[in-house]
Amino acid sequence: MVVATLALLQIFVVLAGTYLITHDADRTPAPVASPKPTPIPLVTAGPVLAAVGGGALPAKGTLTTRLTAAMGDPALGGSVAGIVLDVATGTPVYDGRSGTAITPASTTKLVTALTVLGTVGPDARLATRVVRGASAGSIVLVGGGDPTLAGPRTSAAEQEETYPRPASLARLASNTAKALKTAKLTSVDLSYDSSLFTGPRTAPGWKPTYIPEGSVAPVAALMMDEGRAANGARFPDPAQATADAFATLLRKNGIKVGKGVGSAKAAPTAQELARVESGPIYALVERMLTHSDNDLAEALARQSAIKEGLPHTFQGVPTAVGRVLTRLGVSDGVEVHDGSGLSIKNRIAPTALAHILAVAASPAHPELHSLISGLPIAHFTGTLHNRYEKSDSKAGAGLVRAKTGTLNGVNTLAGIAYTSEGRLLTFAFMADQVADPPEAITALDKMATIVSQS
Repeated sequence: MVVATLALLQIFVVLAGTYLITHDADRTPAPVASPKPTPIPLVTAGPVLAAVGGGALPAKGTLTTRLTAAMGDPALGGSVAGIVLDVATGTPVYDGRSGTAITPASTTKLVTALTVLGTVGPDARLATRVVRGASAGSIVLVGGGDPTLAGPRTSAAEQEETYPRPASLARLASNTAKALKTAKLTSVDLSYDSSLFTGPRTAPGWKPTYIPEGSVAPVAALMMDEGRAANGARFPDPAQATADAFATLLRKNGIKVGKGVGSAKAAPTAQELARVESGPIYALVERMLTHSDNDLAEALARQSAIKEGLPHTFQGVPTAVGRVLTRLGVSDGVEVHDGSGLSIKNRIAPTALAHILAVAASPAHPELHSLISGLPIAHFTGTLHNRYEKSDSKAGAGLVRAKTGTLNGVNTLAGIAYTSEGRLLTFAFMADQVADPPEAITALDKMATIVSQS
């Protein structure tokens, strides 16, 4: 009986312990409802184009006084002009010789962006294709004017991180090889067609140093990695370099390729074997503006000329620009000879840039809005990421969105900003006889900040 009693006691202890471990009733207090937290206001940036007319206009006299003083900075030199424009009414809020034609440098890309969006459209894509050649067993690599085409040295991870994700020459080769094998072809003669762009490969007003120093590649309709070789230098013949790389990729995919890879014109009705496409035009425009991409700017300018039925040349670009800007009512004060702004022959008045920005921001033209969303953001993105750090411009960080422009002796800035009352303004400040470039940039940033704080 003693043994039986002890056994029963052990069972009771185990069961009781199990209950306490499972429920922890004695040691864990019942949950107590927490008091309601005090709401903390969450402040976020509004949409880029939340409104164009909301809020009162800034005091014109005060803005004029502050901007006139800032534009008088000796670092800007003797050729300075600027404007601040109310988007809702098209009325100048400040005018400092705004009709003066100034060398625009890369603010020319605003003109290019408006032109390509206004004629080619935001959703079009640029295709690089492979078609059958004139003879049996021959194929032609056809350039469609996409300089962002990723070559074999650009990894899949790098392509994934790039915006917009570029078309891939390696994928084009893989798809071409599959199509050839399906057709029972494992040996071909390869040629390339870059005839979509014609005429000189450099623009009027380009300095002979631009290509050797890497500022831009010779303009070509067939180009990988924007004409950059592995060492960063530009290919003297981007089309030939791309075709040679494509031949190597075909061989890696099991296709024998003849030794000579030369140029040839593809027949308009030639059977297509494979194609890859760029990101949409609106995304290419954003990339061009954010990073001030010269090669992409020239390609997009040519696409505008093609769409307008004009010569696919540097000579066709100004006519295309004039036509599109005239249709949009902003053609006055614009003279361009290229799409990138590298040409020292370009002349644009600040009032023209301010009106171009206003049209792009208008609710009446949603197809043009990527011009605005592509603008670099002060202190955060693109060519403005390392600016707006000084005391005169810190307040503009995150508020100013603008395209920069820089050439020897030239500094320009054109963009948008909301006032403290929520009124959307566009501005353009330009100088082309700059005395002190670093200080000139500081002065331009100060002026844009004044607009954003008005």
